[in-house]
Amino acid sequence: MNFLTDISDFFLPRFCPSCKNKLTSTEVVVCNSCLSKIKHADSERIEIEFARKFKNEKIIKGFTSLFVFEKDKELQDIIHDLKYNGKFSIGIFLGKLLAAAMNDKIQEWKIDLIVPIPLHHLKRAERGYNQSDFIAKGMKKILHIPVKSRLIKRIRFTETQTSLNLVERKENIKDAFSLRRNKLLQNKNVLLIDDVITTGATIAECGRILLAGGVINVYAASVAIAD
Repeated sequence: MNFLTDISDFFLPRFCPSCKNKLTSTEVVVCNSCLSKIKHADSERIEIEFARKFKNEKIIKGFTSLFVFEKDKELQDIIHDLKYNGKFSIGIFLGKLLAAAMNDKIQEWKIDLIVPIPLHHLKRAERGYNQSDFIAKGMKKILHIPVKSRLIKRIRFTETQTSLNLVERKENIKDAFSLRRNKLLQNKNVLLIDDVITTGATIAECGRILLAGGVINVYAASVAIAD
């Protein structure tokens, strides 16, 4: 297999999305050096973030994340390449990493469906794709759980959340989503997937409409958690 990769890399060399160095035949999507520098979200950090972002609202029953998002670091470069440069393989790769890391929790949560957080159709048309779809597809390859990308529809275009505080984000995202096919959700445990979770306002709003549509429990996972 490495021999075939060597041949492919000779004609079409692959480069790390962070450091831009050429990948070796044994490296997949991201070089080992950059991957080793990304900060992992340990169990203590996950518990703190769950308490801050989700616990009081009682919408998201459980939450996990793989990495800590740090500005101007390796993971920011990697996710930027996924979101804006059409590097779909990055999404698949990150999804596989996330799924492998959270396999025990998936078993504990008894997840029936994986649902990526949707983009508004205008933003999707501009970008051409939803990065969370590819993260979910990567997870499916490991977990073998169905992915339903069309269950939640973003019906209202919202301004970027970047400069908003938690209260403003909740108001900004309120009533921005609707459900397409409620029958698929009845008595199911659903896992919401996003690339980076900051305040959790978008996740909570999607969770709210899922519960209203008949879901038993809503859980959430992301590639990274941000302050």
